[in-house]
Amino acid sequence: MSPIAHEEVQAIAQEVFAAMIDGEPESLVPWPDAGTGSDAVVAWVDVHGPWLGRASLETSTPAAHELARALLSMEADETVPREDVVDALGELANVVGGNVKALLPEHGTLGLPKVADRLPDGHLAAAVQRVPLAWRGHPFVVTVWEVAEPTGSVREGER
Repeated sequence: MSPIAHEEVQAIAQEVFAAMIDGEPESLVPWPDAGTGSDAVVAWVDVHGPWLGRASLETSTPAAHELARALLSMEADETVPREDVVDALGELANVVGGNVKALLPEHGTLGLPKVADRLPDGHLAAAVQRVPLAWRGHPFVVTVWEVAEPTGSVREGER
């Protein structure tokens, strides 16, 4: 059984968006069929310690650009450079991951956030919580993964 409940992950996401993006606690709403399709952007941070895991955020490319604009206080029509998208989504993953880590009995440490179009192949992890949400009509999925066996993608010291 996972040490992290679905409701806790959803609350973390809503609190992070209220504090960092919208200033409103209800900007993320449940969306059971949320899927990002082929234009996905995924950000994640690994949790190291007695419990090995990962917190990942997945959204569409248009939503990732809109999130970067909101987080960086950019104009709605302003072009968002790739590095700003990476910075913004990486920061969101870092904050969500830090809050997930705080729920664990023994906190451990966080790895550096990473951003790509998909999670890396080869990690031996199982999704223990998947929270599909919508933000401004865009899909936004928060997933907490538990790693059954340390691999190069989550082992501390191999960053």
